[in-house]
Amino acid sequence: MPLIVSLLLVLAAGPALAGEWPRFRGPNGSGVASGSGYPIAFGPDHNRLWRAKARPGKSSPVLTATRLFLTAAEGGRLYTQCFDRKTGKLVWERNLMQPHQEIANKLNHEAAITPVTDGDNVYAFFKDFGLVAYSANGEELWQAPLGPFVNLMGVSASPILSGTDIVVVVDQWEGSFIAAFDRMTGEMRWKTPREEREGWATPLLHRGRIVTTSRGRFGLHDTATGKRIGGYAPVASTIVGSPVVDGDTLSSSATGTPASGLPSSPRSSNVRDKNGDGRLTPEEYGDDPIANHFGKLTGNRDGVLTEDKWEIFRKSTLGFGGISALRFADGGAEELWRHEGNFISVIPSLLAYEGVLYVVRNGGILNTYDAASGDEIGVARLRGALGGYSASPVAADGHIWFASEEGNMAVVRAGRDWDVEQVNEIGEAIFATPALADGVLYLRTEGSLYAFAESE
Repeated sequence: MPLIVSLLLVLAAGPALAGEWPRFRGPNGSGVASGSGYPIAFGPDHNRLWRAKARPGKSSPVLTATRLFLTAAEGGRLYTQCFDRKTGKLVWERNLMQPHQEIANKLNHEAAITPVTDGDNVYAFFKDFGLVAYSANGEELWQAPLGPFVNLMGVSASPILSGTDIVVVVDQWEGSFIAAFDRMTGEMRWKTPREEREGWATPLLHRGRIVTTSRGRFGLHDTATGKRIGGYAPVASTIVGSPVVDGDTLSSSATGTPASGLPSSPRSSNVRDKNGDGRLTPEEYGDDPIANHFGKLTGNRDGVLTEDKWEIFRKSTLGFGGISALRFADGGAEELWRHEGNFISVIPSLLAYEGVLYVVRNGGILNTYDAASGDEIGVARLRGALGGYSASPVAADGHIWFASEEGNMAVVRAGRDWDVEQVNEIGEAIFATPALADGVLYLRTEGSLYAFAESE
């Protein structure tokens, strides 16, 4: 079977300060927290420190020593919210008018992108606006409008902090780029075009370089100039979940569709060709994201989805899913191992923890691999938490937390012989990745924000 890349990353950019979780998936995107005493059994009425109402959104919480930040979207406004970490009290919220609405997958959201904090200020990136920065007290510092973007599933890579810059990656159908903005002024420091097309993975840092993953390849960019200084491109495939980094090893999962799995014609797709003319018009396909994307944004862009435009779609998604590990070497990378097949996670990122690589997918199916050799350890279900998965797993103190879309959180004792120790019913849908710090688990649900900790 052809290859599809997944990257396993063990990070070396240095941990965040104790008690902080500054970006998507915490310190350098690892999903791993320091400390101990995190809650195993918890719920709305058990081991709950506090509960706060949160506006609609799917972004994950980020933490400073005293604050928690979220983004949200409601009523055509794009919100940034600041909560007190100790009490859950809403300290402030600010909003912007949503100037446009990008066509996106229904699992995406106007506020699906996780903000980043430098320990004081917060920097939010909205796919329907661009960047905005606020001080710890809620003062707007600057704006950097960007877009509109052209991405079939909707842009979703979160911004990261690199020295004094905020870095964003926008991989789209045309005009992909990576750019850095001065975190104090919002001035664009550099912008580098990218050959990659649509991608969704949040970048990482590794030894003075920015590591990106997108359609079947990874790239290395210089943090000071944005210049591309290396990369690796195995085959066309779609990387969705963000990678993880461990030392000089990178790993992530990718998904693709074999030729036999794609309809050969728009007439055999999920959209009905009502008049039977072999073409799909906007009146026929409505808000279908694939038809909108390739009907309006390819070829003559007249909005009509033809056989030729459908073939462009087919070619852009062909490939097989799988996972693999790469080792950084001489500005590029060499492949250490790979597994091909449709056993990969789609939205959740992988987790590399204490020598084991964890891959969770819909149905609560958990695959585990030896992170160094790639040898398969086993596959089993997270009993009691068998639903869909959008949130990425997080780990600390020998345990891993998995949150299903149905609102069940399985706590697993980590290791080659992992076991489910507890399943907690939250009672609300979960799409955001939890945050861990100082023995507390912070969780965003469909309508709430929780802090859980073991009772003294």
